[in-house]
Amino acid sequence: MAYGTDGAELPEKVGGYAVERELGAGGMGVVYLARSRGGRAVAVKVARPELAADPHFRTRFRAEVEAARSVGGFHTAPVVDADPDATAPWLATAYIPGPTLGALVEAEGPMDEARLRRLGAALAEALAAIHGCGLVHRDLKPGNIIMASDGPRVLDFGIARALESSRLTATGVAFGTPGFLAPEQAQGLEVGGPADVFALGAVLVAAAGGSAFGAGTPMGLMYRSVHEAPDLRAVPEGVRDVVASCLEKEPGDRPTPDALLDLFAPGGPAPAAARVAPTEPADAVPPGHAHPPADATPPPPAYPPVAPTTPYPSPYPPAAAVPNPYAQSPYGSSPYPQHATPNPYAQGAPANPWQNAPARAADPEGDIGFVGVGTDTSLVIDALGVEYEAADRAALQFTWHEIGRIEYAVRGPKLLGVVVHLRTGAVHTWMLAARNRSRLREWTQDLPLILEYYG
Repeated sequence: MAYGTDGAELPEKVGGYAVERELGAGGMGVVYLARSRGGRAVAVKVARPELAADPHFRTRFRAEVEAARSVGGFHTAPVVDADPDATAPWLATAYIPGPTLGALVEAEGPMDEARLRRLGAALAEALAAIHGCGLVHRDLKPGNIIMASDGPRVLDFGIARALESSRLTATGVAFGTPGFLAPEQAQGLEVGGPADVFALGAVLVAAAGGSAFGAGTPMGLMYRSVHEAPDLRAVPEGVRDVVASCLEKEPGDRPTPDALLDLFAPGGPAPAAARVAPTEPADAVPPGHAHPPADATPPPPAYPPVAPTTPYPSPYPPAAAVPNPYAQSPYGSSPYPQHATPNPYAQGAPANPWQNAPARAADPEGDIGFVGVGTDTSLVIDALGVEYEAADRAALQFTWHEIGRIEYAVRGPKLLGVVVHLRTGAVHTWMLAARNRSRLREWTQDLPLILEYYG
């Protein structure tokens, strides 16, 4: 059965779990609130059809689920069941009520130093548990952190690499959320545990009310994460050096999660000095340029602007049908106060990395896309439409409502031509110069998949 995202085809069961309602949809597929036969609430994620049909996804999903089952610790949402071999593969995790970190900060304002230290230590403990089982999260961000009654819980640590292995997010393509991607991730290089520590640093900047790499397009955010120092002005002075150490450009220069537990303790040891941004805000890419220079080394990779990739639309709305016997924390009152602010994710629409670009409105389907970064031009195709940027002119953006069709053809050994026909009759012809032939080959492999997906 193809499970819908509009409630019209709500399944009675997924595996042995009785479905109560749909929670939303994200990068992996549809998320349902369900109950075990014993009445325990779980969040069940069911893969999208295009992922279910991808053998790369199934193979990686099976391996990641096995590793994720062994992840323990106080600050994760445990995997309780899964079926990688089902017609539509699914994963069930413990249901964690509470707001996301992003929603909490939006409702209550920036955290002070004491709360940032508690949050940092909790996230470091979660990463230690995840890394100890041979996993790398790859997409740690405020939307993947639930502020539960007994402390923060990290979600989605068992599926990121499975999504990354999909043909629709292929080799040479960064996976994750711009603004929280480590430099090695933004460049499409090998990713390990230090990338999660970098993301933790960016999360703490966000929790303090700032943005480590400013605002703008995904390519701009990735460029700054690779080439520029983070903006830490919002971070309280007492934890600024620790956060700066997490955001070091070189993976080997970042502290381990275990070391962070000591660094976040009040009066803990000070980390080695790290570079921080000057007083000017990081809102240009780079300062003095409208776009990253064509000869910048290393350049940003091709990156699909996923919207972003959290398969949990969070926070989860609480179940009303069956009282939760575990609602009262055995650890006393929460240091993370709950609030009655409306849930920004209540309709299941994941946040969109283009939300800071005024010309592009957020779209809940924007979880798969194509970005070709050429020597002096770039092309984005995603759920919002098409955007083309060149170093010598302003970006052009067209929505799918404006586009009649898109054609492409190889024009030379490393040159791709793309023609966009608008419904008004206007035609735009663009050229992308790849840095090598293998990148051009990847573009021609991915483009038909993306155009078919949104066609």
